[in-house]
Amino acid sequence: MDPPAAKRSRGCPAGPEERNAGAGAVRGRGRPEALLDLSAKRVAENWAFEQVEERFSRVPEPVQKRIVFWSFPRSEREICMYSSLGYQPPEGEHDTRVPFTRGLHLLQSGAVDRVLQVGFHLSGNVREPGGPGEPERLYHVSISFDRCKITSVTCGCDNRDLFYCAHVVALSLHRIRHAHQVELRLPISETLSQMNRDQLQKFVQYLISAHHTEVLPTAQRLADEILLLGSEINLVHGAPDPTAGAGIEDANCWHLDEEQIQEQVKQLLSNGGYYGASQQLRSMFCKVREMLRMRDSNGARMLILMTEQFLQDPRLALWRQQGAGMTDKCRQLWDELGALWVCVILSPHCRPEERTSWLQLLSKWDKLDVCPLEEGNYSFDGPSLQPTAALIPGPEEEVMAMAAGSRHTVFGRALQAGSLHWSDDHLQRILASDSYSPNLTGNGGSDKPTFDPQGRPLWLGEPFPTTCARVDTLRAHGYPRQALRLASAIVNTLRLQQRHQLQIYKQQKKELLQKGSTCITNMEGWVGHPLDPIGCLCRALLEACRLEEETLAIYPDSGPEKRKVAYQHVPVPGSPGESYLAMALEVALLGLGQQRALPEGLYAQDKVVRNEEQLLALLEEVELDERLVQVLRKQAGQLLEGGPFSGFGEVLFRESVPMHTCARYLFTALLPHDPDLAYRLALRAMRLPVLETAFAAGEPPSNPLDSIMSNRFPRWFILGHLETRQCELASAMLTAAKGDPKWLHAVLGSIQQNIHSPALLFKLAQDACKTATPASAPPDTTLLGIALELGLQVMRMTLNTMTWRRREMVRWLVSCATEIGPQALMNIMQNWYSLFTPVEAATIVAVTGTTHATLLRLQLDAARREELWACARTLALQCAMKDPQNCALPALTLCEKNQAAFEAAYQIVLDAAAGGLGHAHLFTVALHGAPLPAAAGLQAGGAGPGAAQHRLQPGQPPGSQWRSLGLLAQPLLGRHELSAIVPLIIRSIHCAPMLSDILRRWTLSAPGLGPLGARRAAKPLAPTGHSLFTPVEAATIVAVTGTTHATLLRLQLDAARREELWACARTLALQCAMKDPQNCALPALTLCEKNQAAFEAAYQIVLDAAAGGLGHAHLFTVARYMEHRGLPLRAYKLATLALAQLSIAFNQDSHPAVNDVLWACSLSHSLGRHELSAIVPLIIRSIHCAPMLSDILRRWTLSAPGLGPLGARRAAKPLGADRAPLCQLLDAAVAAYITTSHSRLTHISPRHYSDFIEFLGKARETFLLAPDGHLQFAQFLENLKQTYKGKKKLMLLVRERFG
Repeated sequence: MDPPAAKRSRGCPAGPEERNAGAGAVRGRGRPEALLDLSAKRVAENWAFEQVEERFSRVPEPVQKRIVFWSFPRSEREICMYSSLGYQPPEGEHDTRVPFTRGLHLLQSGAVDRVLQVGFHLSGNVREPGGPGEPERLYHVSISFDRCKITSVTCGCDNRDLFYCAHVVALSLHRIRHAHQVELRLPISETLSQMNRDQLQKFVQYLISAHHTEVLPTAQRLADEILLLGSEINLVHGAPDPTAGAGIEDANCWHLDEEQIQEQVKQLLSNGGYYGASQQLRSMFCKVREMLRMRDSNGARMLILMTEQFLQDPRLALWRQQGAGMTDKCRQLWDELGALWVCVILSPHCRPEERTSWLQLLSKWDKLDVCPLEEGNYSFDGPSLQPTAALIPGPEEEVMAMAAGSRHTVFGRALQAGSLHWSDDHLQRILASDSYSPNLTGNGGSDKPTFDPQGRPLWLGEPFPTTCARVDTLRAHGYPRQALRLASAIVNTLRLQQRHQLQIYKQQKKELLQKGSTCITNMEGWVGHPLDPIGCLCRALLEACRLEEETLAIYPDSGPEKRKVAYQHVPVPGSPGESYLAMALEVALLGLGQQRALPEGLYAQDKVVRNEEQLLALLEEVELDERLVQVLRKQAGQLLEGGPFSGFGEVLFRESVPMHTCARYLFTALLPHDPDLAYRLALRAMRLPVLETAFAAGEPPSNPLDSIMSNRFPRWFILGHLETRQCELASAMLTAAKGDPKWLHAVLGSIQQNIHSPALLFKLAQDACKTATPASAPPDTTLLGIALELGLQVMRMTLNTMTWRRREMVRWLVSCATEIGPQALMNIMQNWYSLFTPVEAATIVAVTGTTHATLLRLQLDAARREELWACARTLALQCAMKDPQNCALPALTLCEKNQAAFEAAYQIVLDAAAGGLGHAHLFTVALHGAPLPAAAGLQAGGAGPGAAQHRLQPGQPPGSQWRSLGLLAQPLLGRHELSAIVPLIIRSIHCAPMLSDILRRWTLSAPGLGPLGARRAAKPLAPTGHSLFTPVEAATIVAVTGTTHATLLRLQLDAARREELWACARTLALQCAMKDPQNCALPALTLCEKNQAAFEAAYQIVLDAAAGGLGHAHLFTVARYMEHRGLPLRAYKLATLALAQLSIAFNQDSHPAVNDVLWACSLSHSLGRHELSAIVPLIIRSIHCAPMLSDILRRWTLSAPGLGPLGARRAAKPLGADRAPLCQLLDAAVAAYITTSHSRLTHISPRHYSDFIEFLGKARETFLLAPDGHLQFAQFLENLKQTYKGKKKLMLLVRERFG
């Protein structure tokens, strides 16, 4: 293709005005240029000076001077291109990293002097100020140029860099901006020709004298050769002149240091694991595109040099030998390299011999074993754009089978582009004019239509990606208008094809809907394709609509912040009412909404996701106005009616790419304008067909929390990411539908039908609950009901597959039901069989549902409160019947305030004892105040002759039996019961020390009740109790038994004597607590709770004991007791004391204190921000376990109702993880995950790989709580891959899961 007439063969994006910038200093403003200057410009730009001398025997000196003057480059943009990379350096580093900016500053500070131009050679001095305490440095700079191009540079700084140094930039800009100040001389050969012999001899001798140490050997050698008549130097006519410009046969191109380019690319590839290296390589690719756009031949030269270094990367051979795939960053660079070669080969103005040489190089590289292959199994000969398209018949397997072809490398598409040309007459007419129409020409006998019914040109017969590659090539080579014309023709063709597809679908709609599934119509998608056709087309159209400032900066990225891109409607010539901006939006939606098969391979699938996000990021930059909203509505309607051609159609292919990300953009954009259409589109997009066919309706997967490792074919490596996007779409709909019951229930139905991951459903439920309960507004009951429904579904799905988050899920469900009201809470209690295990129902649901805080939050009257208690007791009894071993004691505890329910629970224990309930559980129940089950325990278990040995070892079963018998050691109930238990003791216990100890205890007199309640005499206790009992015995048996209801009833005391007895018991308890706070503090508090002064004394004893070393376990126990008594601030104080003593290491995620810590965190959250801020440093100092820290952090970011300091009900405002006081905890959690990962990887075995991958998944959730969490996590993974690259299998699993 020939360049357009309006363009120069060596164009510049800045236009001729910028090229003539240097002339502004020569001619006056508004005066026409002289004919001599106009002619000299053209000659200087296109002719070598040697050609001028050969053409004309004598060239006048003024003409020579003007040609020499105009031969220097006139555009600062070209100087900038060769002295700066295409990326923005960090703020504050422009002067140190960008040579162009540094050179500009040197020029503006007057650092350039003694500038002299001799022919085609420019020289000068540049002074650069030194650093603090350093002298000023002087650099001599020399520049050679020819035909408006710098051909070589030399600088005294000896700076070896990719592009020109700042000193060369300063001298070049001085010549462009101050051309009239530069002393100009003709080439030195012209000056020498005017000298006689004496002058020449004097000139040579002075020159040698001035530089005798440098040139004397060379001068003598040349003199010897000249004096030798037969020497080679005497056979050559004339002599070389470095100031006379290049010769006719010399290459006319800008100076490019090839050796330095190769060295820098090699170094960057060796540092390929670092983010900065990839960025610099991408900026070099951008520089190649910039050169192509300027139609600079160095663009192809630089690309060849880079490609050779890429192929010499030693990692390629290593990856091939190990059979491992290359890293994602490296694969992206190779993709960009292949796309650039397509642009170079398709160049519209290159010479045939250039294209042939490039194709030969590509063919040689393509045959190398280390040349990377193209991933994704995309076809090289895909279907061409046609005005009609039919549904492909046949089974799915036949449709998805890719034709077996030859080996396709990243250079395959560039080689294929070598057969394309620009000589087609119809294509030339499209590119040449905006008004090309059927009126100007007919079809010319072609077998394919060239215009649509509206008379707009079409471009058919080539695959869509190839056609879009032509558009990208035209843009890359500086033909923006031609690229727009071809893009418009492609859009017209897509519209025509879409209309025909809709017609075909309407004809076959009934048959397809009956079948319920379809075969794919696009075996390869346009989004994620190696040539990125949709992206190329959108960028070409959007570029024409971008608003640019009047004064275009030379270095656009030099500002501290990049300005937001703004777009405007630009009309399409020949299409009234059309705009390029609307076209771009339409094309993007066509590509994103295309129903297409997911490609094979991890990288190819990841590229689909990344490409989709890039397109949506482009669309989000466009502000929607009324015209664009109409386009959105139209395209959304066509996508819904698109059948098998659309990813939003009624029937889907099983392996088609889901539309969740695209639907979320459309939903957000359409919601303010057409809510009904927005919801219909988003609900349709909720489908994930590959999971629908794998699981029956309502049936969870075998491992519901880990669907990423699915073994379906083709393997869906990004399934976890897709499910997350599906969850985000559902969350957006739930949030938007708040207050609209119709759409809320529609969204709920779609979620229940399409989302199969319990973890994501639980996240949705939490988000819905958080949205429904804002801090400053009344709750939305409908949305709360939706959250509860989702929570119930999670409970049903995970009932038989226990997960580490199950207890958290149960607690949250109870909290959510509490927010709704008592009826919801009672409903889950009544229907617990299908939701909870008996242990969960008895220990979490029933207990949490009847705590003081829950009852206070519900604000129930006495009748409703009793109804809730009755429901909880019924639940506890049912659980005890189903699992007496684990639920009997919680049931007794819950029913202790209701005599009938307590008796029922007691009877359940007796029945279970007869049915085989173990003696350990029976003794445990007996210790809580039911003596008869203890006797049953003696029947169930025995202590053999060896029990005495076990007694000496605390914690062993016989030892625990022995301690349990302490309850039976005193005959509190009377002679009848004593007589009944003696045979059981004799039959069950054969340990002599135990039997003698029991006998000794029974011989002591103790108060008790006779069979008929008659009082009998009891020998009084000695006044010095410490000589008789241990503190534990005195506090837990003596004081408690002496004040029981049965004892007081038997003693028949009046009020004064009864109070005296109580005071004595409290004093005893306080004395025991002071002597043994570890074991006696809680009994003392319990005994003193009805007397304020005694209770305060007991509390102070606990505080003093905490300062003296009371363990964290006992402090947590007392703190929980305080909260149960309705004293949250005291509970908080004790919890902080316990935390100060606690230390949980990185690998102690099952530490016994985990539940206590979580309780303490929940308590501080409910009390308010001040208490939360105070406890955060304690948590960070005491806990180093990453999962535990992240669990605490996530709980605190959720909104939870709590009690204020005075017990007033309030709703805790949700806290942000990136703001105080949680930002410190977030940093600590991230650091803990990093440290723990390295610790685990030091000695990890293959059987633990899957556990480590799950650990990284939890780590990612924590990282993402930070604003830049995705970048931190990516850097963390990159560091792991580099540090532990020897663990190939593990790193492969990491790449499969996280990319």
